[in-house]
Amino acid sequence: MSQKTLEKPRTKVKPKTQRPPLWKVILLNDDYTPREFVVLVLKAVFRMNESHAYKVMMTAHQKGACVIAVYTRDVADTKAKEATEMGRAKGYPLYFTTEKEE
Repeated sequence: MSQKTLEKPRTKVKPKTQRPPLWKVILLNDDYTPREFVVLVLKAVFRMNESHAYKVMMTAHQKGACVIAVYTRDVADTKAKEATEMGRAKGYPLYFTTEKEE
């Protein structure tokens, strides 16, 4: 008679996956870029509809800056750069920056 020893299956310990830190994309106001162009960029890069883009642009205009959206760092950096470059291509000082979400 062979005796079978019961072996406990090894359970893999799953490390707790931390969500990657998020980054805010911020639109900085300037006194040169036309409002219509800012709205166009917000719609193109951040997929906003007309009324949302207009509200965001006006918030930045009145307060000096406005958080546009929150993404992982790579996406935030890419979108901020793309939006800033759209302005530069037209000769505007339009500027988007990123900041770590606290």
